[in-house]
Amino acid sequence: MGVLVGLGVGVGLLLVWSAFALPRRAPRVRRQRSRVGELLARAGLGHVSPSSFLTLCGVTGGAALVLMQALTRTPPVAMLFGAMGGYLPVVVVTSRARRRQRDFAEVWPEAVDNLASAVRAGLSLPDALAQLAVRGPEPLRSSFEAFALDYQVTGRFGECLDRLKSRLADPVGDRVVEGLRVAREVGGGELGRLLRNLSGYLRDEARTRSELEARQAWTVNGARLAVAAPWLVLLMMTFQPNVIRRYASPAGTVVLLFAAGTCLVAYRLMMRIGRLPRERRILS
Repeated sequence: MGVLVGLGVGVGLLLVWSAFALPRRAPRVRRQRSRVGELLARAGLGHVSPSSFLTLCGVTGGAALVLMQALTRTPPVAMLFGAMGGYLPVVVVTSRARRRQRDFAEVWPEAVDNLASAVRAGLSLPDALAQLAVRGPEPLRSSFEAFALDYQVTGRFGECLDRLKSRLADPVGDRVVEGLRVAREVGGGELGRLLRNLSGYLRDEARTRSELEARQAWTVNGARLAVAAPWLVLLMMTFQPNVIRRYASPAGTVVLLFAAGTCLVAYRLMMRIGRLPRERRILS
């Protein structure tokens, strides 16, 4: 009997010690997304899995490879255009993500103004967010419609905000959502003033960034034109079989690889010099 009592006391002391010495980490709300998953989310394609997207890249690259091989009978040229074809979906999705983020930046001030008006009219914060599905700016309505449905089903405001952030995948949206979360948890009567100040700040930021992007556009367009021009010439040369087949030799392959590497380095360098600082999702 004494052995059992001693064993029980020892186990109890061990559990007490582990509670203080080995604190348990809180589980993460969601797993970290891969870079492909984050890109898809920023483009509004969060329902597409990264594996499906990579499969699409492989299919487009393979189709371009087969098509160019049939046209040119020159494997190095076909492989280069196959690589370009495989990268084409990435270019399209990246462009869509930039356009979506730019559209969001333009309409967030209006959305925050609608929230401030709803709160001033006496609506609760969840109801004010839910009414953006009807009265809010068009680009944001689908996300807030899903939020309204989530809150109707679960009633858990914090978890619904997390899912809203995941659907928006937008740096400005992260700041707005986290500000609303703090306002909800802390309380107080300053929510209306906070929203009005946030709306003014977002308008000033969007105006400044649009001016900088307009001045930067010539650099970006020049870089794209300089990179695309040699490959458009090479594409036109595919209609001259005697000329294009010269690239099938080892010397021709070296020329193609050197040209591809030079274009890639020059393009990345020019884009790095002319790029604007991109907002990061530090609150995601």
